[in-house]
Amino acid sequence: MSDHSDAVKSASRRERGMKFWKVVRRVCQLAATIDISFFFLFLFLGSPVLAWINVASVAMYTAAYYAIKRRQNRLAIALIWLEVIVHSALGSLMIGWESGFHYYLLMFIPAVCISSVRLGTIISLIVVIWAYYVGLDILMWFMEPLQPIPSGALLGVHLFNLSVVLAMLAYLSFFYMKMVVSAQRKLQKLATVDSLTGLFNRRHGSDLAENEIARFRRVGHPVAFMLLDVDHFKLFNDRYGHETGDTILAEIGQVIPAQLRSQDIAARWGGEEFLVILPDTKIESALASADRIRVALRSHDWKQATGESIDVTVSVGVSEVCENDDLASAIGRADRGLYRGKAGGRNRVEHEEELS
Repeated sequence: MSDHSDAVKSASRRERGMKFWKVVRRVCQLAATIDISFFFLFLFLGSPVLAWINVASVAMYTAAYYAIKRRQNRLAIALIWLEVIVHSALGSLMIGWESGFHYYLLMFIPAVCISSVRLGTIISLIVVIWAYYVGLDILMWFMEPLQPIPSGALLGVHLFNLSVVLAMLAYLSFFYMKMVVSAQRKLQKLATVDSLTGLFNRRHGSDLAENEIARFRRVGHPVAFMLLDVDHFKLFNDRYGHETGDTILAEIGQVIPAQLRSQDIAARWGGEEFLVILPDTKIESALASADRIRVALRSHDWKQATGESIDVTVSVGVSEVCENDDLASAIGRADRGLYRGKAGGRNRVEHEEELS
């Protein structure tokens, strides 16, 4: 389980990384488009220096975009950091702090938090951003813009920069929310689902069985359990190998649910043993369901899955929850029925009545 957990976490990190770099590529495209707009705007406003700075910015974002495509992620990040730091400083120095170019520095904060996994790295980078931002702010208190533009145009640039940064922050926040929700779902699945069969694992199956017993005590709705065990499973492992054995278990994880109702619950109980919970079911219906599963497994085309012509059968024990039952006693009766089926020749469905 630990190896599977590590594998899932590793896969989750890779997926998160792929999504993050996909977002960064989109940001590069958007930022380059904005800088092209600024090029024409500053030419119109009579600021050729700022106009050609935006040409350099477009080139840097384009280079960063293609660096990400080639998986040169460190180069891409270096180009983006350099562009934003230099551009925000030059924009503020040339036309004033009121232009709002410094707002782009704030975008690094959520980006750093999303992309970094080490708390120390996150704190260090945020401190660097804070120090640079404060230093630039203090500098602008003591100097006038080098190439001031009309106040109306300055207000337009300010509102545009503010709007773009807020939109990008919203986009990054939405991406982070989706990433967190996706991670929570995967962790929940890891905690409740058996990785081999796709059925619930024993712990979650026990919880669901306890819930059904509690509902039986509360409202009196019947509930039945069945325990299924693959006959002579050790022989399959010894003769065909554990990989074939795992394939058989995985196929069983597909066949059992196909024979059940939507409200029925199947779990891998351990090894080659499976538990099925049948809400609102009396013993007669439970026996019929168990036999339907037994027949389906007996007639299943195993050669397609395993490459071998093999016969797979199960023995099944069935019990209905009674008034004085707890989980152990109810499943215990199903277990005794299961071993009665084993003793009776296997490939059978048996049940044991409650002891009076």
